[in-house]
Amino acid sequence: MILDRPAGARGESRADWLESRHAFSFSRYYDPAWMGFGPLRVINEDVVAPGAGFEPHRHANMEILSYVLDGELSHRDDSGGGGVIRAGELQWMGAGHGIEHSEFNASPTRPVHFLQVWIQPDRLNATPAYAQRAAASTPGWTLMASPDGAQESLAIRQDACLWLARPCPGEVMGVQLLPTRRYWLQVARGRVRFAGRELNAGDAVGLVEESGEPELRALQDSEVLFFDLPL
Repeated sequence: MILDRPAGARGESRADWLESRHAFSFSRYYDPAWMGFGPLRVINEDVVAPGAGFEPHRHANMEILSYVLDGELSHRDDSGGGGVIRAGELQWMGAGHGIEHSEFNASPTRPVHFLQVWIQPDRLNATPAYAQRAAASTPGWTLMASPDGAQESLAIRQDACLWLARPCPGEVMGVQLLPTRRYWLQVARGRVRFAGRELNAGDAVGLVEESGEPELRALQDSEVLFFDLPL
């Protein structure tokens, strides 16, 4: 089964300092057909105005990943985690039994554009934790997050992997699908062809009980996230 999630069909929320698009139900946006995808609960595409951000608030029992596309995002939390996440870097915050944090645009002059991802953990009330890493500059897929921290990825608390690629026009990359897994491909920027579809920035495709090795072909300079998830 292949599920299409076009960019224009996503939910939307706006404030004077925030523009956000929601792949799944989130906050005041509710769509019973899009409550999540397996343990993948949230993919928000956020643009935060200079100097603005999310005031301190609490989360519990959620793995929260933030991937910055443009600009700089400043993070602080009450577990001692903190830093500035720049374009091409991924932040992980394991909320565990509870954590208070804030996220602000680190620049007083430029917006910050990032993807906020929530994944339901495979355990409850773990110790809160924080880490971040940059994407590799080498061609092909970079493993950004995994259950065991393989290939210097961030070790998250779920049987899930997040891969990142930045293919150039004409570059062809493969992915291997197993019918015992589910997959979500999110185009962050650019334009690609995948699973018989031409996908633009913001578009996504979910695959459930599919198999084979479909190709991803970049039609422009692109940035793509690929989630490997349990059924």
